[in-house]
Amino acid sequence: MDLKQFARELSSASAKIAAELELGFHAIVKEIEEMAKEEIGVYQPAFGPFEAWAPLAASTKAERVRLGYTEDEPLLRSGQLRDSIESEVAGLAAIVGTKNVIGLWQEVGTDRIPPRPFIGPAYVRKIDPLMESIGKTILDGFIATDNL
Repeated sequence: MDLKQFARELSSASAKIAAELELGFHAIVKEIEEMAKEEIGVYQPAFGPFEAWAPLAASTKAERVRLGYTEDEPLLRSGQLRDSIESEVAGLAAIVGTKNVIGLWQEVGTDRIPPRPFIGPAYVRKIDPLMESIGKTILDGFIATDNL
């Protein structure tokens, strides 16, 4: 194989790899979104750099009951916060989050609310599968080409 043919093969492999990476990336980003949604309403343990969720205060539990919600499902009332979590992908850039300001307050905490992160831990749980997927896709892309 001459250098010109080798360059064509590399170009072809990179286009295939980019397309496969984008498909895999979409899938993992959607998994992060779904995982973040699943964390709403259930006390989360410590994970990576994130501490376990603090129990709801007795006053918060009483207010939840007064408003007609269950006593002890942290961050879950009407489902509005959970349902506001969405993902957006552009090429190999993505964001999973919520435009609901309450999500920010819960994720990082305030002077009156302890942090109950649900986006950050979902990312951390999926970083290893994401890196493995990227590596496998790149390797498969080069192996699948006609004997570079």
